[in-house]
Amino acid sequence: MEPFFLTPYFRPKIWGGRKLKTIFNYDIPDGKVGEAWVISGYKDDASTITNGDFEGQSLRKVYHENPELFGNPESEEFPLLVKFLDANDNLSVQVHPNDDYARKVENDSGKTESWYVLQADPGSYLIYGHTAKTRSELADMIHKGEWDKLLRKVPVKAGNFFYVPSGTIHALTKGILVIETQQSSDVTYRLYDYDRVDQKTGKKRELHTQKSIDVTQVPHVDPKLKITTSKKQDAIIKTLVQPPLSPHFYLWQIDLNGQWNTGLNGHPFLLVTIINGSGTIECENKSFNLSIGTNMIIPNNIKEFKFLGNMKMVISTPGNQD
Repeated sequence: MEPFFLTPYFRPKIWGGRKLKTIFNYDIPDGKVGEAWVISGYKDDASTITNGDFEGQSLRKVYHENPELFGNPESEEFPLLVKFLDANDNLSVQVHPNDDYARKVENDSGKTESWYVLQADPGSYLIYGHTAKTRSELADMIHKGEWDKLLRKVPVKAGNFFYVPSGTIHALTKGILVIETQQSSDVTYRLYDYDRVDQKTGKKRELHTQKSIDVTQVPHVDPKLKITTSKKQDAIIKTLVQPPLSPHFYLWQIDLNGQWNTGLNGHPFLLVTIINGSGTIECENKSFNLSIGTNMIIPNNIKEFKFLGNMKMVISTPGNQD
């Protein structure tokens, strides 16, 4: 009857940096580390629970063996994945397939994701969408390497939110730090990589040109976000995205200065990450300290709880399809 606290899984990346250490004080490996998978039940990259009856067990194992703690879900796999991404250099331009294509071609889930921007250097921008009007025009511009003409650049600053449905061409660029909430999938089609050479192999990284063309939404249409803000006690709650626009997850960003008594409110479980500040969560007559970089799951058997402190949080839960 207590939250599951989790230790991240780290991924070195050619475009990564050291912010996951300097900002969150994570014990990351040496070198360029681009991703911290902070709440993950994905295959061999699952988070480890650090407290309670399940201490030392992977989230994936606990999800499979104790479905009642997750509301007896229909999904065989833990449905969501939360990451921090430190773009110390440009990420490859990429696109993800939807569920139908991914299951047929990759035997995996599709990947719809979202970014809440934590930091962005002055002048930063995202690659988000494209200008092609037809699939043949898309293919032609890709094969000709007309990237400046094809790719949309969108200015970005801290506090911005982007919903990235499957089929959306996208990329973070240098100087951006985000928290990403997504379907639990690692299927990525790399469309363009700035002709970079992997230092380990001495070769350019693999591209997935035809698959990218196959799965890209044409023409690109920006999702019609309806971000709403409400106040509950001392908490300001931004609803960033939810069904039906986002069938796979609900996502909220919370600013707390004081106390917030809340609960699962009909959701099966909650994923919580502290992105700034510190405080506590109280439930079942127990209190647990929270600080920047803390990640936890509030399971189905804790219906009500209380947050106290001065902190910013990102909270998610599965949507209607999971």
